[in-house]
Amino acid sequence: MPDTQIMDDIPVSFMEEDAIEEFMTRPSKALIDDLAELEGDIMILGVGGKMGPTLARLAKRAAPNKTVFGVARFTETGLQQKIENWGIKTVKADLLDTVALNNLPKPKNIVFMAGRKFGSSGSEELTWAANVLCPALVAEAFRDQRVVAFSTACVYPFVPVASGGAKEDLSLDPPGEYAQSCVGRERMFQYFSNKYGTPGCLIRLSYAIDLRYGVLFDVGDAVFRGNEIDVSTGYANVIWQGDANTQILRALRHCGVPSTPLNISGAEAPSIRWVAETFG
Repeated sequence: MPDTQIMDDIPVSFMEEDAIEEFMTRPSKALIDDLAELEGDIMILGVGGKMGPTLARLAKRAAPNKTVFGVARFTETGLQQKIENWGIKTVKADLLDTVALNNLPKPKNIVFMAGRKFGSSGSEELTWAANVLCPALVAEAFRDQRVVAFSTACVYPFVPVASGGAKEDLSLDPPGEYAQSCVGRERMFQYFSNKYGTPGCLIRLSYAIDLRYGVLFDVGDAVFRGNEIDVSTGYANVIWQGDANTQILRALRHCGVPSTPLNISGAEAPSIRWVAETFG
C-alpha cells in the first residue's frame, strides 16, 4: 500500500506545533478513496497517546461524513477538548473497566491503540494487564466489528541489518518481558478472531516519528546540545507519523481471519552514526 506524503510538498520548517499537525493530517487521495469504500463509522480506542489525536483527525478529514469516536481516559489537560474541536466524538473510559467497555458505541470499524509502551519499567503486572488482559476484553466486546490493532516490531527477535528486516511470517521469540507481553496482545486478538470470525489486522509498527519525538529527534537534540550519543544500537527503523497513520487507517480494508500481521515502517533502517554525522 505505497502511499506517502510527497517530498516536494514537505516544508523546510514549521513555525508552530499546530502547523505540524495540520500537515501530517492532510489525507491522501488513496486514503480518501479507501475510507469512502469502507462501510460504517470508526472508533479509536486509546486515542490519547502520541499518535492517537492525529490519527483521529486524519480519519475525520479523510471521511468527513463518517462519525469518528475517540476513547481514552483523557488524563492530559485540554486534550479531550482539542480532539473534539476537530469534530471527533470523545468518550472518557478505562478499557479495563468492563462495564464502561461494554457501554461504548459499536461502530463497524475499530482501531485499538491502547497499551503500556516500550520503556515502561516497574509494576510489570500493569504491563501484562494493559497489553494482554485489555486486548482480550476488547476483542471479546468488539467481536462483531472489524479490528485493526497496534502491535510493534518488538515482537520479533533480532535479525541482521543486511537481511532487510523481519518478515511477518518469522517466528516470534522476542527478548524481554515487555516484548513478550506484546506477543500476548497479538495472540489474544488472534484467538478471538478465530473464535468469532472477527476480521482483524495486527500493525507491527517500527517506529513512528515526528519533529517532536522519536529516534531522529533524540539524536538531533543530542548533537545540538553537544551530548554523547550511544551508538551501541547501530540502526533504527523509522517512519513519518503522517505516513504511519495513513497506512494504519488503510489497513481497515485489509483485515483477515484470523487477524493478520502487517509490518509498517520506513523503506530503510538508517545508521545512528550516519544520522548523527548528518545532523552535525
